[in-house]
Amino acid sequence: MRYPAGKRSGGRGPGRSGCGRPTTATTGVMQMLAALDLATGKLFYRIRPRKRAIEFLAFLKTLRARWAGEKLYVICDNYSPHRNADVRAWCADNEIELIYLPTYGSWLNWVEAEFAALHYFALGGTDHRSHAEQNAAISAYIRWHNTRAEPKTGFATDSPIRTWTHYPVKAA
Repeated sequence: MRYPAGKRSGGRGPGRSGCGRPTTATTGVMQMLAALDLATGKLFYRIRPRKRAIEFLAFLKTLRARWAGEKLYVICDNYSPHRNADVRAWCADNEIELIYLPTYGSWLNWVEAEFAALHYFALGGTDHRSHAEQNAAISAYIRWHNTRAEPKTGFATDSPIRTWTHYPVKAA
């Protein structure tokens, strides 16, 4: 998820009547890596200046440490860091199964609905002056969300996909 922060400015200057286009002066874009625990409904996240395989692997290591000894299923889109050879090798050695969604199938990932709510409630209609201010708003929303989280169960329980997959019923 990409979140720019910075000052917004219009494109019309003095003496210009309707010409010119709006511009955005940002201080850069921050990247958010997030995971949704279906058993509790809680979000776990990290905000970093870049989202490369290195950052994704570090995030996976924090998830592995949190749920040591359990097999993890991580649903990913087709973003290239998710398919990195080092990431795949590490996951294979550490009981993490990466499940890739089809292209244009992000709506199949339950965490995308959580991103939409985060965007609407924490970022919609705001103009944060700095990344720290923006990150504080995201953190406050996720803390609020996690105190009210409920397990994610009953997703597509009657779907035929459940008859030919070996994923546990507990998984979405």
